[in-house]
Amino acid sequence: QVQLVESGGGLVQAGGSLRLSCAAQGRTNPVYVMGWFRQRPGKERELVAIISSRGITSYGASVKGRFTISSDKVANTVDLQMNSLQPEDTANYYCITRSGTTVITARADEYRTWGRGTQVTVSS
Repeated sequence: QVQLVESGGGLVQAGGSLRLSCAAQGRTNPVYVMGWFRQRPGKERELVAIISSRGITSYGASVKGRFTISSDKVANTVDLQMNSLQPEDTANYYCITRSGTTVITARADEYRTWGRGTQVTVSS
C-alpha cells in the first residue's frame, strides 16, 4: 500500500503564503489521483485540491485562485502552494490518494489512503 507523508504546515499571518508537500512512498500504479482535504473543528472534511496522473486538477470553491497544486511524477510528490491565506484556512490538512483511477471526486470517503495530517494556522 501507498503511504503518505506530509510536511510544510505551520503558523502564518493573514495574507501570507505557505507550501505543503506530500510524498507518496511505495507507489507502483501510474494511474492515480492525489491531493489534499482539510478539516476544521466541528466541520466536515472538504476538498482543497486534487490532481490526477493525467494532469487534470480540481479545487474547492473557497481556494480557487489562491491555491495551486502541482506534482512530480518521478519523485511521487505533490505540492500545494497556498497564497493569500486567511484565518478561515486554519485547519488540519490531509494528503490523500487513490490508485487505479483518474476520476476526481469531492467525496472524502472515496479516498482510501490518507496521511496523518499537518496543521495550518493562519493568524489575524
